[in-house]
Amino acid sequence: MFDKLLNKRRTAQILSSKTIHTPVLINLKAESASFLLKLSNDLIELTPYDDSVSSDFTLEASEFAWRELQKTFPKPGFQCLSTMRRAQNLIVKGNTKKFNQNLLLLEMLFSNIIDNPSQHKVLKVPFIEETRGHYLNFSFENLNYRIFFEEAGSGIPLVCLHTAGSDSRQYRHLLNDSEITKNFRVIAFDLPWHGKSSPPIGFAETEYRLTTLSYINLVKTLVDALSLERPVIMGCSIGGRAVLHLALRFGDRLGGVIGLQSALFAEDRSIGDPNPKDILYRSDVHGGELAGALMAGMTAPQSPQNERWETIWHYMQGGPGVFQGDLFYYFDDGDLRDSSVRNLKNSSCPIYLLNGDYDVSATPEMGKDLAQLIQPEHFEVMEEMGHFPMSENPEGFKRYLIKILDKIINGYTLNGL
Repeated sequence: MFDKLLNKRRTAQILSSKTIHTPVLINLKAESASFLLKLSNDLIELTPYDDSVSSDFTLEASEFAWRELQKTFPKPGFQCLSTMRRAQNLIVKGNTKKFNQNLLLLEMLFSNIIDNPSQHKVLKVPFIEETRGHYLNFSFENLNYRIFFEEAGSGIPLVCLHTAGSDSRQYRHLLNDSEITKNFRVIAFDLPWHGKSSPPIGFAETEYRLTTLSYINLVKTLVDALSLERPVIMGCSIGGRAVLHLALRFGDRLGGVIGLQSALFAEDRSIGDPNPKDILYRSDVHGGELAGALMAGMTAPQSPQNERWETIWHYMQGGPGVFQGDLFYYFDDGDLRDSSVRNLKNSSCPIYLLNGDYDVSATPEMGKDLAQLIQPEHFEVMEEMGHFPMSENPEGFKRYLIKILDKIINGYTLNGL
């Protein structure tokens, strides 16, 4: 049931790459078995549980769940510990702070995020990508902003919104795809506080918190500043929610919106002892490492390992408190469970939706509920895809996206645009 933990060569390699500041004692429970896992910098030991020993925390799941997690390609909801917890297939009890302090290490030990060797070709000749980087300076909400964006191609403007806590690097494959850029001017920008877009002057005296109004108006301001005519807006996660808000408020000015991992709302459905509310922004837990660990569980096990880790790395680089500030919009302020979203059913703005079947945040079922409510031009569940399709599995994602882009091209042609 815990074969990966017993593979000494594999576990020794993982332990050598991470620092365990204090030894960790974990009670692993299933229906008919209970084990004690001892972790330190030079030791991993799995023994039958001893009631005389006090563990730091308990991880409890069914035998089916533990065995599923050990597979190369587990079913959706079982690909990582954090995924299992959110899908209610794992209960965490005890010292949740210590659990989160060591979550990335635990994901590496239990899941398959390091099991498949990275595939890459050694470059024989250096080359420069066609992507062009710029800084756009403008005033917004009485503050001056310097926004970084990259673009490539020409034709229909396609503005890309990144996920919470990350940045526009998630769209690098799209920017470098000549089949797409021959018809689309792809523009991917970093929200303020993210990536290469700095916070405004005086940020040290404020707490970053993304709201619906500021997010939507910022996108509108950027579109106006770049003089984009009827752009198509594509967003993922918080961006997938934002495109719905944009369609509601400014749909008549858009050529369409593409929602990746869109849903009306998001919530933490995990059971067991709750995480501290500020778990992503505190001095005793490494926020970047925890964010990376949590997002590892939001990727699909079939996605290429190097692309999954690049997606994780973007999260590990986020500024203090930025991911948490984005989640205010995702979990609270951007909630669309009200009557107004029904107006999208007859929207003049074409809406296209794609949801990955391995996403436990904006699940396929939540995507279907949204599609039934607003009747978009296109809805599809992407097989073997997680929460970050454009970055975790760009080749797989393209097969789904290209169908939508063809529809958009045909729509522009029919309308003489």
